[in-house]
Amino acid sequence: MIMNSWSTAITEVKPNRLRLRGYPLEELMGQVSFTDAIYLTLIGELPSPEVGKILDAILVASIDHGVTPPSTLAARTAASTGAPLNGAVSAGILSINQSHGGAIEGCMELLREALRDYSELPEDLEGVACTIIDRWRLAKRRLPGLGHRIHTADPRVIQLFDLAQDLGVSGNGVTMLQAIESNLGARFGRDIPINVDGAIAALLVDMDLPSDLANGLFIIARVGGLVAHVSEESRRNKPVRKIDPDKHLYDGPEARSLSSDAS
Repeated sequence: MIMNSWSTAITEVKPNRLRLRGYPLEELMGQVSFTDAIYLTLIGELPSPEVGKILDAILVASIDHGVTPPSTLAARTAASTGAPLNGAVSAGILSINQSHGGAIEGCMELLREALRDYSELPEDLEGVACTIIDRWRLAKRRLPGLGHRIHTADPRVIQLFDLAQDLGVSGNGVTMLQAIESNLGARFGRDIPINVDGAIAALLVDMDLPSDLANGLFIIARVGGLVAHVSEESRRNKPVRKIDPDKHLYDGPEARSLSSDAS
């Protein structure tokens, strides 16, 4: 008889039976989306329809950002040397850290700290926003989730916030981040816009998701883009080439929309 020495609450596997968080896997197949299955796997319960839609939008927003991100360059460089798909994608994943992808978790920490202060001073949103900015700057900590090297009005941020508002998911996390954005801009005399990492962080806070899952969600989403880049690099380019992201040319489909595709 084998004595059990450790346990897991994720998946039960027995002959002819697979149960994910208690649900038969075959029952979930064709009935829940991949996004909902991810939420179930991570959190242990299926999301509400509203949370499922927001999480799906977050994953879509994070799937790719062209050839310039460090993870994409790392994956393409590895592919250029002849690394197999799993190796090249792993190289990309390993470059997702504090300054690339990791800002989501950092921004969640920022917002939760600010919201703890706000719970004691609910009448002074602007004052709390100023205080948290001062506190983090005094500690020489970068304010994550704000500013972008390319975008001044990231369409992903606008869409995520609009969708969250429509679905009733937007809450104090979004409100606090917008107050921090406004105060930071006034202080420096220029716009320092919320970036997509910040928008995702605010929504994850409002959905009460653990901050230690933030990087995992970004990785899950970005793997799709990395696989595409590794495949394209292997098929279209010469091995061991110098990859300069500033010299790339987009030659994919022209601009199109779902509304025109449906007509």
